Amino acid sequence: MINIDGTLLAQLINFIVLVILLKIFAYKPIMKLLHERKEKIASSIEAAENDEKKAKQTLDEYQKQLAEARVKAQEIVDKAMKRAQQEYDASLAQTKQEIEQMRQKAKEDLARERTRAAMQLKGEVVSVSMAAASKIIAANMNNDVNQKLVGDFIEKLDKDKLGGLSC
Repeated sequence: MINIDGTLLAQLINFIVLVILLKIFAYKPIMKLLHERKEKIASSIEAAENDEKKAKQTLDEYQKQLAEARVKAQEIVDKAMKRAQQEYDASLAQTKQEIEQMRQKAKEDLARERTRAAMQLKGEVVSVSMAAASKIIAANMNNDVNQKLVGDFIEKLDKDKLGGLSC
């Protein structure tokens, strides 16, 4: 059974005083520490979330810059390829032009050489013809008349293309 006497009242007062003292000296500081710790954890979580957002933004910026750098690099490569192709085309055109000039010069040289050879051949034909004609008709004609006759003969041969060659 329960005895209600003066000790119960004293124990009850002691208990109430103990609860008040614990509330003042233990509960409030512990709650204050818990509240501070809760705020610190919340601020740490918030700071971590902010850092994560900043890291994502920085990552996005770097990825964007990397994509831009790749585009610029591709543009540079494309420009270099285009410039190289243009230089190649220009060099090829210049080489073709130089070859055509050399070909034209060779044709001109060949024509000059052919004309010179024809003139030389005419001179030799005239000399040979004169020598033969002078032996045949040695006494009747003079040298000037002989040269005129042979020259007219050669002119006639020039018009008829002697030996298949044009003179």
